Amino acid sequence: MLDERTPGPLRVVFVCAQNKLRSPTAEAVFRADATLEVTSAGTNRDAETVLTRDLLAWADVAVCMEKRHRDLIRARFRGVLPDDRLVTLGIPDKYDFMDADLVDLLARLVPPRLEKFRRLRGAS
Repeated sequence: MLDERTPGPLRVVFVCAQNKLRSPTAEAVFRADATLEVTSAGTNRDAETVLTRDLLAWADVAVCMEKRHRDLIRARFRGVLPDDRLVTLGIPDKYDFMDADLVDLLARLVPPRLEKFRRLRGAS
């Protein structure tokens, strides 16, 4: 269950490994959505923006590109976000930044996975 907060935008951190291609694309795609407050980070220690405990604590939901990113969050940041707030998309590391196929995939996969969190958060 999401924390009791004043209704407003759902806070989402998009996660991949390096924070160079997939997660920054997701951040760019969903930045204009007024019901979301988005950022992105990487699980690798040399990522452009490294995922931190504070960043996860800020987020209502972490949207992971692959299962391995979710597993790293579980291992490295145990308890910061409950498992039901770690969403996995299953998007492999084969896309360039803002690749049209990646944008289409994100547009198709992300909104339905965030819908229950939007309702709980009070963002509509």
